[in-house]
Amino acid sequence: MQLHQIDFADTKLFSQTFIDYITENDTLKEFYHQAPSIDNFAQQITLKKSFPKATRTVLHQVLQAQYQAIDNAPKGQIDALLQENTFTVTTGHQLNLFTGPLYFVYKIAAAINTAKVLKEKYPDYNFVPVYWMATEDHDFEEINHFHLFGKTHTWETSQTGAVGRFSPDGLQSVFEEINEAPEVFKKAYLEHQSLAEATRYLVHHLFPDTGLVVLDADHPALKKAYQEVIKAEVLNPVSLDLVSKTSEKLDNLHYKTQVTPREINFFYLEGGIRQRIVNKEGCFEVLETELKFSPQEMDKLIEEHPERFSPNVILRPLYQEFILPNLSYIGGPSELVYWLQLKGVFEHYQIPFPMLQPRNFVLFVNKPSVKKFNKLNLTVQDLFLDEATLRKNFVLANSENEITLEQETEGLNQLFERLVQKSLEVDKSLEGFVKSEHQKALKSLGNIEKRLKKSEERKMETEVNQLIKLKEKLFPNGAPQERYENLLSFYINNPAFITQILEKLNPFGFRMNVLMEDV
Repeated sequence: MQLHQIDFADTKLFSQTFIDYITENDTLKEFYHQAPSIDNFAQQITLKKSFPKATRTVLHQVLQAQYQAIDNAPKGQIDALLQENTFTVTTGHQLNLFTGPLYFVYKIAAAINTAKVLKEKYPDYNFVPVYWMATEDHDFEEINHFHLFGKTHTWETSQTGAVGRFSPDGLQSVFEEINEAPEVFKKAYLEHQSLAEATRYLVHHLFPDTGLVVLDADHPALKKAYQEVIKAEVLNPVSLDLVSKTSEKLDNLHYKTQVTPREINFFYLEGGIRQRIVNKEGCFEVLETELKFSPQEMDKLIEEHPERFSPNVILRPLYQEFILPNLSYIGGPSELVYWLQLKGVFEHYQIPFPMLQPRNFVLFVNKPSVKKFNKLNLTVQDLFLDEATLRKNFVLANSENEITLEQETEGLNQLFERLVQKSLEVDKSLEGFVKSEHQKALKSLGNIEKRLKKSEERKMETEVNQLIKLKEKLFPNGAPQERYENLLSFYINNPAFITQILEKLNPFGFRMNVLMEDV
């Protein structure tokens, strides 16, 4: 398998905010602690050494319980979390059905490889890669489907609330549509009681012997550790003001912000309910329900049932850093950009702001596509051009005839420059007329050039069609492959796919990776 890389900016797939972050533009430096580099982890380790021993104990107990039914659980990694010299590197993602789009795999691979590289660089410490399952998310429509071999498979259910608590009942119908589904997927979804358990089992078996730990933070003991923040942010919130001020700064620098804070950045979580908590004239209400609480009742509820409070996008990152001895968060471009809005919240609660590390970005080109790529004599950069530019460049590069009229255009411009001078000598009022005729002539020349290119393109119709089909294969529906295609697109025919990804990707090689199978 061959690895090629190109700069993020050259792909035209990333926001300017993300590009400025990864290139360490000075305008963004006040919004994060330090840039993601292997050397900067030394300082991050020092910052996180004060992580509470009591929280390590709770974390250890929770993970032991969550892995109780898992064969070959990463016991050594879980036990290591009790030690003061053990730290985590974390990525998080929704519980997408069948892992959802490919970048789910690339995020986890980046966490695993980061821990491996850190151990080589800092051998006196232990590093545990963590996949944080977004079990409390309630946006079921975002996770209930995946695309495979040109078809969208969807799971329909009437369940509501936190998706991690959903029963996988009803998924048998999806398996009936996919005869090739590996046994590990069937065992995950058909033999477990919740989507959280199914996802843990699946990820554990997709990434065996890598040291990966999968965490479900929807747990009473972990929420208890976060209890004081819950109280503060429900009863006397500060995050709205802090994030709003940071967002205003970013907006003034012409950076588009990703998330909007609310006065109370918690949902009420119970049974099939995950609804916003709002303060209406001193009374706390849970939207879309009849639940209402006085300040005293709310204080008591947080004290007795912290597990009923689910942080939203503003406070979930802080929750993560409260309960994990974490050094870096590995995420996609939009994720890292919204973390830039949160540094003030971390400073207020005196929690070290983690290093923000981009995940691996991958375009995977399988053997049939590599053969087409070679036959068409393309470059890796060509794959990221828009269709119109790709088509035009291909015709120009492969035409046996001269179909551009650059010389003729230059000659025409020189001719009309002389005509303008002559008209000025004879009658200055003719200048406008001559210039108008110049533009008409240029337009005619342009139309001739378009006709020449169209005629040449028709001669190459077969090759151009192959080119466009290749582009559509690698960017289905115009989307990057990693954001559309499912793991099974490659895993079914190549069970070693994940192992090969782990071997090839560098977690600190911050460029677009193009992986091409050997032919």
